[in-house]
Amino acid sequence: MRMGSDFAPARAAAVHCAELTTRGPRPEESAALMAAWRRDLARLLADDLSGLLSGDRLDVSITDPERLTGADALRRIGMLAANSLIRCGATAETALLSFDFATAIALTDRSFGGDGRVTGNVPEALPRSAALLVEETATMIAGAITAASYGDMPPPAGASTRGEVIVRSESAARLKPFALDAQTLFFVVEIANRQGCTWRAALAVSAERMARLLPGGGRRLRPRGPRAAASPLAAPFADVPLPLHVVLAEFDLSLTRLQSLAPGDTIPLAMGRQVPLLAGETLVGHGAVGTAEDRMAIRLTRIPQSVQPEGVAP
Repeated sequence: MRMGSDFAPARAAAVHCAELTTRGPRPEESAALMAAWRRDLARLLADDLSGLLSGDRLDVSITDPERLTGADALRRIGMLAANSLIRCGATAETALLSFDFATAIALTDRSFGGDGRVTGNVPEALPRSAALLVEETATMIAGAITAASYGDMPPPAGASTRGEVIVRSESAARLKPFALDAQTLFFVVEIANRQGCTWRAALAVSAERMARLLPGGGRRLRPRGPRAAASPLAAPFADVPLPLHVVLAEFDLSLTRLQSLAPGDTIPLAMGRQVPLLAGETLVGHGAVGTAEDRMAIRLTRIPQSVQPEGVAP
């Protein structure tokens, strides 16, 4: 159907950025995602780290995060530790993973079949064997974080499910894992075996990056291209009923004659060879009147140029 005039908006339509048109999770939703992520990460680490620690059956837990500034998180780790800047998650986020030297030595001892108990003897420098063990452990933890970030959904085809250690340093500040004034989430990863040993690591992630590590947080927004014109043959327009009527004849009648009409009067009609087919007041086509299967019918003979081939005006 063709409108009498083109529609002109009174003002330009608002164009919003993706941050305004895409709602983030509510606080309760974020809390549920965080709990699921911690649970999944703990389960994955219990399986992955077992082979590294002499096949021990492990119980792993991740504490609720503390919200600290970046500077406070670095102070919590201390001046000297086995620090790894790791890359993890579906969107390759960076995070800081730290073991104190005593824990690094104990983990190395357990990996070689020792009892793995943490003692107060802290070396001034980390032995090469302990440094390699820490790097391997950090790589496994980064991979587990990546796997946990997908939640219950399988990773997309071709997506990496691994993590990696970018760089290591005894000084966490030198790694620059986040800005000093950035809001940071500080977790403690507790790893325990059935022989009574407990090892702890610190995991610190900026709050902004943590949001993308939670299940579903790494989804990319699809770019919004230009909108195509709505098609009259597509839903929901295609199923809208449109009443049509055929005008068989038109004639003039005086008001006096109209008032004098009575049942049984005959009004002669002069029906043209072509009758109009109308949708409301809009001409859709012309046709010839006839019959089809004992029913009155109209055969379309002409469609005005103002009506598009698909049957609806632009």
